[in-house]
Amino acid sequence: MSLPIHWDNTQLFIYCFVAFINMKVRPEESLKIENIVASAKVTDYLDLPMLASQIKDAEYNKKRFPGVVIRMQDPKIAALVFGSGKVVLTGAKSVESLSTGLEILGNLLRGLKIDIPKDLTYKIQNIVTSADLGAGINLNKIAVGFNLDRIEYEPEQFPGLVYRLEVPKVVVLLFGSGKLIITGGKQPEDARAAVLKIVSDLKNLGLLSN
Repeated sequence: MSLPIHWDNTQLFIYCFVAFINMKVRPEESLKIENIVASAKVTDYLDLPMLASQIKDAEYNKKRFPGVVIRMQDPKIAALVFGSGKVVLTGAKSVESLSTGLEILGNLLRGLKIDIPKDLTYKIQNIVTSADLGAGINLNKIAVGFNLDRIEYEPEQFPGLVYRLEVPKVVVLLFGSGKLIITGGKQPEDARAAVLKIVSDLKNLGLLSN
């Protein structure tokens, strides 16, 4: 459809904005990282009571949790630090922020005269990602049509359907609203591959329109 030639810039902007918000976002483009959990080894031993007393706002209650919790604000990550020198980073929204968070932690520990290697590395343990199919889905029909060996669906206990994929090796939670939660990924690409797989399976069963 052609646009009226007499439209001014304001009318054109409104037209384009409405057209933009009405565009249907493809499920694989709706991906959003909700949390990344990674582990690292920074040294062979850490004095946790000393860390808790020297690092501002550090939390340490041995009876409740065996590690020191250090919360960073930028990036917004929590570091769970253990006496063995192992660290778990959680709350990250991007892979890049993990490196930044680990560097901040390393500098904090070095500031306490603790011997910490210059180049710290981490290993991603789990990436939790959300996605949206853009339409409601019938979980009862999906439970019948999908591979039963990889499906868990007990609506009386949990409102979502659990689908365990082999490739990529992740777990997908499907909800009737069309929302998805992908967990168990080791790299961001795993979530995209999982969503493409789910969409393909649903379309093949006639449970999701093109």
